Amino acid sequence: MDLTTSETTPDTEPEITPDTAPGTPSGTAPDRAAPLKLAVILSSNREGRFGPVIADWFLSRAAEREDFTVDLIDLADADLPTVLSYNPGTAVRAELAKVSPKLADADAFVVITPEYNHSFPAALKNLIDWHFTQWQAKPVGFVSYGGISGGLRAVEQLRQVFAEMHAVTVRDTVSFHHAGAHFDAEGRHKDPAACDAAAKSMLDQLAWWGHALRIAKSGHPYAG
Repeated sequence: MDLTTSETTPDTEPEITPDTAPGTPSGTAPDRAAPLKLAVILSSNREGRFGPVIADWFLSRAAEREDFTVDLIDLADADLPTVLSYNPGTAVRAELAKVSPKLADADAFVVITPEYNHSFPAALKNLIDWHFTQWQAKPVGFVSYGGISGGLRAVEQLRQVFAEMHAVTVRDTVSFHHAGAHFDAEGRHKDPAACDAAAKSMLDQLAWWGHALRIAKSGHPYAG
């Protein structure tokens, strides 16, 4: 069904794309020692974006963890239309195939977001709206960057959006105020102690929630 005819449908739409999450069969205990699959979403697709510098820094920190395996989803590589549909055509399905399986397979997410005009990028909202069950009962962390606000206003709005998706956002974030001033020409952080500690705290919380929710879902699948 085309969402242009959705005036009579409830505020929370059913998911548009098929749920491809493999999940753990009910009654089968998950491997508690298995690393969590962490999908890192680079949400800016703006020309000349600073996001890859932030992403490279964060990915290097996440790669040091033994409790996560990491997969990057760069929204500059996906061209999802803003016209939502319950029955997308072949070209749109090809674009969804770049991102939907990764979202479905993930145990947890980290969203790397700038702040555009007091909010977050349209490409990120579009990615969120094209999916539903892929977000459910999974933890989300945030790495934000921007001017004086450090992207925190974008994060506060995203917490509301992900709550509607039945996701769990963790308390601690990583925030870069006037981000460009903190990195050198090679993309290395000039004084990484504080942001490294913030990343560790956020990843620790993601790990706790990710394992807890994975175990809970194995015994009692989330019904929404």
